[in-house]
Amino acid sequence: MDIKIVPLPTDKMKTKIADQSKLGFGKYFTDRMLIVEWKADQGWCDARIEPYAPFMLDPSCTVFHYAQEIFEGLKAYKWADGHIALFRPEMNARRFNQSGDRICMPAIPEELFLDGIKKLVALEQDWIPTADGTSLYIRPAMIAVEPVLGVHPSNHYYFFVILSPVGAYYAAGFNPINIMVEDHYVRAVPGGTGEAKTGGNYASSLKAGLEAKTKGYDQVLWLDGRERRYIEEVGAMNMFFAYGSHIVTAPLSGSILSGVTRDSVLKLAPTLGYTIEERQIDVNDLMADIRTGKVTEAFGSGTAAVITPVGKLCYKEESLQLTGGKVGEITQHLYDTLTGIQTGKLKDEFGWVEFIEQA
Repeated sequence: MDIKIVPLPTDKMKTKIADQSKLGFGKYFTDRMLIVEWKADQGWCDARIEPYAPFMLDPSCTVFHYAQEIFEGLKAYKWADGHIALFRPEMNARRFNQSGDRICMPAIPEELFLDGIKKLVALEQDWIPTADGTSLYIRPAMIAVEPVLGVHPSNHYYFFVILSPVGAYYAAGFNPINIMVEDHYVRAVPGGTGEAKTGGNYASSLKAGLEAKTKGYDQVLWLDGRERRYIEEVGAMNMFFAYGSHIVTAPLSGSILSGVTRDSVLKLAPTLGYTIEERQIDVNDLMADIRTGKVTEAFGSGTAAVITPVGKLCYKEESLQLTGGKVGEITQHLYDTLTGIQTGKLKDEFGWVEFIEQA
């Protein structure tokens, strides 16, 4: 499908943030965005890259009342040699459609998903920050825009992509975070929407997250929705636990997001000398293993932070420290290797990096 490029008037151009240390995450957006529409009687149509602007939506749109919405997250990096790189974008395209299928939304051709992102990033390449740890965050999303009340799939959708230059996730340094295991609220259950990247999953996690912060914890670790016994994921990342050089993570059970970085850790770790196991992790056994020192490290994985070290885990008022509150060796090794591949500092042995052609 041809993508129309709508001219960007000079008066619509934004001022870029000069001090990249002040970018933060998701606060600033580039000059342009991609929009493609889907209509029941036409299919995918009217693809265009146009100036970034608010949507004009009817108050009765399906997205507002029945939460038909999905999204993705990936990044573009500007390498020291000038190349612009994406990290495994085909996985995001595939997962986007898997999420859409669960929410009864039309599948977007992967070629259109990827081509649209590449064209948009190429046009906005001057927005890609270059300071250490920075990148251009890419947010594809789809919303149901049919103006009608009624519990049924929409007949009209917007697929759109916006871009945000983001600063180093660890502005204060690569330091461990503290996590509280949630044993009251439930995020997802098998057969629900937990494995879909849809906004409702994140809305349901807000209350527990706020309560955890009042107790001094950074994020919440969810347990399974049936027995509230087995480790699942943190709201923004998948979780891993190291027993020496043996790394364990929860299996994809239908209520856990299939993370791109999670999959990358599973494939990368064995090449670095570690063993990997996907199995159910009983929270009581986990806490006992931390107490006895069997669990030597814990870390999360996700697009925003790549790898997040965990320094403290709390369950039922018992708070246990890992690695003396410092970053563990395995956590650091995986972080350095993954970010090295993403930014071109290390050779990509997996074929994960995809370059964007520049005009």
